[in-house]
Amino acid sequence: MLTKELFLVSLAAIRANLLRSFLTMLGIIIGVGAVITMVALGEGAQRQVEERIQRMGTDVLTIRPERARRGGVAQGDSRLYISDAEALRDELAGELTIAPQNSSRMQISLLRWNTSEDVLGTWPEFAEIYSLGIEHGRFFNEAEVQGRRRVGVVGFSIPAELNTPAPLLVGRDIRIGGQSFEVIGVLAEKGEMGFIRPDDTVYVPSSTAQYRLFGGRDRLQAILVKVNAGPEGMDAAFDLIDPILRREHRVLAGGEVDYQIRNPTDLLESFQETSQTFTFLLAGIAGVSLLVGGIGIMNIMLVSVTERTREIGVRKALGATRMNILFQFIMESLVLCVLGGALGVLAGVGGAQIASNMAAWDTVVSPGAIVVALFFSAGIGLFFGIWPAQRAAKLDAIVALRYE
Repeated sequence: MLTKELFLVSLAAIRANLLRSFLTMLGIIIGVGAVITMVALGEGAQRQVEERIQRMGTDVLTIRPERARRGGVAQGDSRLYISDAEALRDELAGELTIAPQNSSRMQISLLRWNTSEDVLGTWPEFAEIYSLGIEHGRFFNEAEVQGRRRVGVVGFSIPAELNTPAPLLVGRDIRIGGQSFEVIGVLAEKGEMGFIRPDDTVYVPSSTAQYRLFGGRDRLQAILVKVNAGPEGMDAAFDLIDPILRREHRVLAGGEVDYQIRNPTDLLESFQETSQTFTFLLAGIAGVSLLVGGIGIMNIMLVSVTERTREIGVRKALGATRMNILFQFIMESLVLCVLGGALGVLAGVGGAQIASNMAAWDTVVSPGAIVVALFFSAGIGLFFGIWPAQRAAKLDAIVALRYE
């Protein structure tokens, strides 16, 4: 029997019991749809984090305080100071771009409008490190840092929060934590960058933040280091930074340090591995539905063989061979699974789109996931269709013709 004939006979058998065929395919549809949706969610989350890390800069090292450990037990206190950033700047000028970071959430007000946003104390180099563009006005300079001037640069979203057009906000005084600051610039829109939200942040000179807003504390949350040689110079930059910080923190060579130098590339690789594992886990759980659907296919094909015993006997009496009967039932199983897989792909793409529109989740439907899901559903149809097909092929023609 030709492949085309087998296919047409399979479609006719499916149409003869349309509702039963659909219910049989439902397990495959749910399984494939779940796999496509889960993989799309995982891929979307991974791409979103990759974009954020890219915006943060793959050539920016972040130094954060971390308590030294001995035998797995944290020892003493961990702090970074403004003096650490100054030592790095003085000794590595030209090779690295340094900026301290210290922030706190504070009340920002203008006349009767107010909002609560992050206030970040830093140096002018911060704008260079993160490529922050200025839409109106300018960023503060080194003289204003040294003079502890009460000036600030607001993120793109702040003017709307204060109900004032961005051009009109430049030159006006706003109150930060109850103190008056002159707005000298408004940033261009940047979007989220990992844990930093430039559009919702107010930037002030580090010295002003230290003495006027943060109670004189010279501790830092982080020191940012841009490697001027690009991402390929990250390891060399680490070798330059570590001895200086060890000296400032009085840590001997080989001793446990109380800070951590983070490379965004390592963070990206770690997240990719975690995200990939999580995606495989979700896809594996969804794949169980495919196996359940395969068992349903096998069950219905066994029922079909029993119901069509006389038909099998007639076909054999008319000259159909065992291989013809075998391929006929395998083809029916394959058609059921492939059709279910195709409907499952549509359901998965639709589910991913609904998740993106209603829950504002990033989803990426991978063509590779679609191909794998279809091949897997076809494989299930082949695997679970062989036994019923073999039972049909082994029936004796005379016994089959006598079957009532």
